[in-house]
Amino acid sequence: MEKRQLGKTDMLVSVLGFGGAEIGFEGAAAKTVSELLNAALDAGLNVVDTAECYVNSEELIGQAVSGRRKDYYLFTKCGHPEGMPKDDWRPASLLQSIERSLRRLRTDRLDLVQLHSCSEAELRKGDVIEALEKARASGYTRYIGYSGDGAAARYAVECGRFDTLQTSISIADQEVIDLTMPRAREQQMGVIAKRPIANAAWRWPAKPENAYYQVYWERLPKLQYDFIQPGSADAVATALRFTLSVPGVHTAIVGTTKPGRWRENAALLDAGPLPPEQFEKIRARWRQVADATWVGQV
Repeated sequence: MEKRQLGKTDMLVSVLGFGGAEIGFEGAAAKTVSELLNAALDAGLNVVDTAECYVNSEELIGQAVSGRRKDYYLFTKCGHPEGMPKDDWRPASLLQSIERSLRRLRTDRLDLVQLHSCSEAELRKGDVIEALEKARASGYTRYIGYSGDGAAARYAVECGRFDTLQTSISIADQEVIDLTMPRAREQQMGVIAKRPIANAAWRWPAKPENAYYQVYWERLPKLQYDFIQPGSADAVATALRFTLSVPGVHTAIVGTTKPGRWRENAALLDAGPLPPEQFEKIRARWRQVADATWVGQV
């Protein structure tokens, strides 16, 4: 498994990381998560990304692999406390959230804590960033980052106070490539791609009920990529390789509840980055079809 330096951090990360949302939201069993994560770590994965608001994801991860803490980098997010009806950006709340995450994940230090889709207005106030800086100074985390999209993500990059950016990048979500990535590269920020396979939204023959998949499901028929037409067998591979071919992307976070799926996805990357002409063809199609409403999806 290829590894890349995550910006200016000391973390050499696997290009494919594990996203913990699905195991929480889909009610995965502890045994399944243990099997899944231990097999992935054995195969070379070293990035585990989660959040307090992903139901019991942190607890499941802590139960499964806290005994192998030296084998992986552990990322989480704060700002949406589980059980709260909305976000909570009070500095005291953020620090309490991080403390809960440490207990749930059964660790004494995180590698990265990220503000979870905090608005640009909140970022500009400065209190939320100061809270993460305090967490870093207190030894709760080694690095701090921002997870989000659009103008807020651009501000998070430009303010120069974050080590990393986690943002949506995929064949169906390319706003960030022009809006934010050039500046992130200049700042030498670590970039973590979320939703890197566009939620595989092409799998649904009819509009999915879950809003999480709907925007990409609506965009893809308009984009008409040849690799996701009926009969094509390489949709996931092409989508994943595209995201990891974007200059400045260091790792792509993919979630699953299926123990064998991570190895399958890892195998798709054996071919390496997309050929430049194929990458540019996908970019050109996006520029041709996308309009101002096709913004990055939080």
